[in-house]
Amino acid sequence: MDCRGQNRDGKRFIVTSMAKKKEKDGKGSSTIALNKRARHEYHIDERYEAGIALQGWEVKSLRAGRINLTDAYALVKGGELFLFGASIPPLLSASTHVVAEDRRTRKLLLHRAEIDKLIGAVERKGLTLVPLAMYWKHNCAKVEIGIAHGKQAHDKRATEKEREWNVEKQRTLRAHNKAG
Repeated sequence: MDCRGQNRDGKRFIVTSMAKKKEKDGKGSSTIALNKRARHEYHIDERYEAGIALQGWEVKSLRAGRINLTDAYALVKGGELFLFGASIPPLLSASTHVVAEDRRTRKLLLHRAEIDKLIGAVERKGLTLVPLAMYWKHNCAKVEIGIAHGKQAHDKRATEKEREWNVEKQRTLRAHNKAG
């Protein structure tokens, strides 16, 4: 914004603001936490995005990146979805008049049709609902829920062997490209 004027001596001047607006680039990660253990322990069939009901101190802790999803799972109770076992430790500067329980049960917010589909998968097929990631989307915390079934020990070994092979393949290609 420019401001034009004239001082007492009759000289003209232009004042420009030095502050610039922050440009939003798509490079900034909005991911709060990933559940790498779930990807190792389960085969993920389908993924859903769910909102989560949080208290004020929990949002502050999430902004600071303080969450642990490794032992978390989702259950259906009374036709609603709840997240169990997710640990959000409170900040030291959290208010003293609120009793902060870091492993409390949190409600997951989905459309009724999605909840019905998840209930069917869990109750009829015996599958598990596992939180895969937590991230910010338009200033709202979202949880990515996966419908999963457990891996056997040999499946885990095969996945590990395939991952190691891909790393070795990439190293070989990089070495070949540098030499050539």
